[in-house]
Amino acid sequence: AGHIKRVLASVLGFDEELPDLLHEVFATARAKVHQLDDPNRLKAWMSSIAVFTARGCIRRRQRSKWLRFWTPEEIHEVPDGRSPLEARQQLAAIHGILTKLPTDERIAFGLRFLSGMGLRDVAEACNVSLATIKRRISKAEQHFLELARENPTLAERLAESPRWGGKS
Repeated sequence: AGHIKRVLASVLGFDEELPDLLHEVFATARAKVHQLDDPNRLKAWMSSIAVFTARGCIRRRQRSKWLRFWTPEEIHEVPDGRSPLEARQQLAAIHGILTKLPTDERIAFGLRFLSGMGLRDVAEACNVSLATIKRRISKAEQHFLELARENPTLAERLAESPRWGGKS
């Protein structure tokens, strides 16, 4: 359950719907357990269900965007009140940027960089080839960096990053 919750949170951010989505993943898995052909692949199979559940949530939200009267930055809160304000602001900024990425890029970026999954695991969870997931992650990283460098909360932190500080 912890792994699945991390997969969902890496795609959606800290969201009040996470407990419901976690339940939905396990309910779906229970209903489709007969489709699991190799018990050794349980974790990957569950990750895939989580990714498709998160994708469905993102698409539902995109379709009902006109109903919202506030921005995602106003409703996404980090549940850990002990985090420093700066870290909470940076996390909110990151998830605000991720909501602007295309769904497939957002999922790939979240799984790879926020959840820390390996490339093969991300590809398997998204049910795509390794080459496809590499392309998605590359595009997502490019789009993320473009938007993050324009964000005052993240720009300085990116400049200090060994991974992203030197890229333009």
